[in-house]
Amino acid sequence: MPFFCQRCGTGLPPSARFCSNCGNVVTAAPPPPGRPLVRPIAGRQIAGVCIGMAQANGWNVTTVRVLTVLGFFFTSGLVGVAYLAGWIGIPEEFMGMPGAYPPQSYPQPPYPPNAPGGYPPRV
Repeated sequence: MPFFCQRCGTGLPPSARFCSNCGNVVTAAPPPPGRPLVRPIAGRQIAGVCIGMAQANGWNVTTVRVLTVLGFFFTSGLVGVAYLAGWIGIPEEFMGMPGAYPPQSYPQPPYPPNAPGGYPPRV
């Protein structure tokens, strides 16, 4: 996403602090969150909604869990409905499977089999 000077509209690289055309100070937008909103496989207690929200926003997962439980009791279950909606609506983290795309390239054994370094080793 390119940045533009507010004064003259010149396109600037993301690392620019000043406009190269007019010298105006460029204010950058805050960086996006570190992780996308997904329900991770590791570290979940029930469905992974709290840890997914915490990781996506950079919050402490214990605080999110405590606020969720307190919110469940103080809102007469409204937070529970929101938790269920998150369970259904937030996608689960993708687990890479061995041999899946992109293919991994492993060193091929030397050919022919009796070449030096072949298997089984000749003694």
